[in-house]
Amino acid sequence: MTVATVATATAPAVKAPMGELRLEIGVRNGRSLATGQYHRGALRVIRPHYLDDSGQVCYVTVNPGGAYLGGDLYTMDITVAEGARLLLTTQSATKIYKTPNSYAEQRLTVKLAANSSLEYMPGQLIAYRGAAYRQSALIEMDASASLIMAEVLTPGWSPDGQPFRYEQLRLRNEIRYGGELLAIDNVLLTPTSAGTADVAGQPVADIAGLAFMEGFSHLGSLLVVDSRVDAALVTELQQLLLKYELDTLTGISLLNGPGFVVRALASSTTVLTAMMDELTGLLRERWFGQAPLNLRKY
Repeated sequence: MTVATVATATAPAVKAPMGELRLEIGVRNGRSLATGQYHRGALRVIRPHYLDDSGQVCYVTVNPGGAYLGGDLYTMDITVAEGARLLLTTQSATKIYKTPNSYAEQRLTVKLAANSSLEYMPGQLIAYRGAAYRQSALIEMDASASLIMAEVLTPGWSPDGQPFRYEQLRLRNEIRYGGELLAIDNVLLTPTSAGTADVAGQPVADIAGLAFMEGFSHLGSLLVVDSRVDAALVTELQQLLLKYELDTLTGISLLNGPGFVVRALASSTTVLTAMMDELTGLLRERWFGQAPLNLRKY
């Protein structure tokens, strides 16, 4: 008698989050506020702030551990109810340290109801030597909602002075607008795959070269989705970006719908932050009658 042996696949272990945050924003008496809030582990939010009299609420996320390490998973679930407005930022830069065994990861899910808005303006993301990081965002928004998201990617310090010693940065944004897929925005930086080996056999990243980072070290992104975006606005923003042309390489593209993406290369966080502040400042004033952001946290 022959006995057949059937191999059964073992399901991969579910990774427990190092930090979790759930935030539900509603409106009461003309002011936005948390109607539901939960956090666990190495992720917190500071008490809400109101930066002006518009009713928009500002929450600041905090990582008490100070950095993301290999195998860490952080999850954030944000819901903004009808008519509510949220500004979400971080207390400081997000630092990714060496991840020898597994990449660090952050997952963000966002739901924006009718006439709601989210400005997601985190501090810079710094990837240090040997770091691998994945970040994903799934955003489902009503066709009358507004979304503004900014990101600055920075290579961290390395003892040998090489600016690109991290392993990989992978950032993915999926936007669903009015029930339909509007855009999938991917950024993937893998410095060592673009480089050669030094005399010691270690990879030397040449990602700063032609067709990669064009000699720059920092990458800035701005993603905006709003029914008020049109070709005329993009043309206006293109003219505004000209003032930064000596220090940056920039591009702006309309999405296949009411939105646009800005990509900018530079050699410092300062110039990218100034650019993002000016672009978002124009939108805040025109669409919401608010002053430009001042998110100094010290």
